[in-house]
Amino acid sequence: MTRVVEARPSASVPAADRGALEIADRVVTKIAARAAGEALGDTPPTGVAAPHAEVAVRDSRARVRVGLELGYPSDIAAQCASVRRQVASKVRELAGMEVPEVTVVVDRLLRVDPQGGRTR
Repeated sequence: MTRVVEARPSASVPAADRGALEIADRVVTKIAARAAGEALGDTPPTGVAAPHAEVAVRDSRARVRVGLELGYPSDIAAQCASVRRQVASKVRELAGMEVPEVTVVVDRLLRVDPQGGRTR
């Protein structure tokens, strides 16, 4: 005797039951570093290194540490606040993770001239 089994179309299976999405920590790290750069204006002054990030991901939550070199004189507190907001927003938007903590560490301050170049 032949038994007929109807296959359910994938549209009737809820998305959560069809599989899983796993985003590697290094991807979240790149998103965070890029977001920090965007917050600072994308192009650092001459001699100032681009931001770097480290992340710890657990249960769809990312704790982020961003290291920066900033030009001086500047409003350091405002720049750090902008980096925190942008990193949390971009990681939430692009990776779908909550970001309960963004730690910003200013690794170095470099004196820059008004045209954006580094001075000695």
